[in-house]
Amino acid sequence: MDALWFWFMQAQQARIDGAKSLQGAGLVARPCEPIDVLRVLDRLHRNRSLSMDHMLVLRHYGLRMLPPDPRRAQEQRAHRLWTEAMAVMEQPFIDKGILSPRADMVRFWGGSVVVPMHVLQEAAE
Repeated sequence: MDALWFWFMQAQQARIDGAKSLQGAGLVARPCEPIDVLRVLDRLHRNRSLSMDHMLVLRHYGLRMLPPDPRRAQEQRAHRLWTEAMAVMEQPFIDKGILSPRADMVRFWGGSVVVPMHVLQEAAE
């Protein structure tokens, strides 16, 4: 989910800087357009699933291209908001086919995700 968010932020920054988005013109097929991400984000905010605090954290750390570091005292609240926002946004993107479900991943307490070795080995083959 983080990678999708950082891609979206880069696409938005490029658009602000004057780049034109041509659908299907890239070397790699994209699963969506930046506007698709923006629509999901807008719907989640309008439904009050994401607060303005979530939005501000997503923007700030998205521009930095780094998620908040929970080890830093100044970023602990931002990390909580970031983690909540990523969790809320994940299912709508899976439903739209933009993200793949994480069936092979195991979530542990604290938000860590561990990928089993067989998944890594299959990806390497």
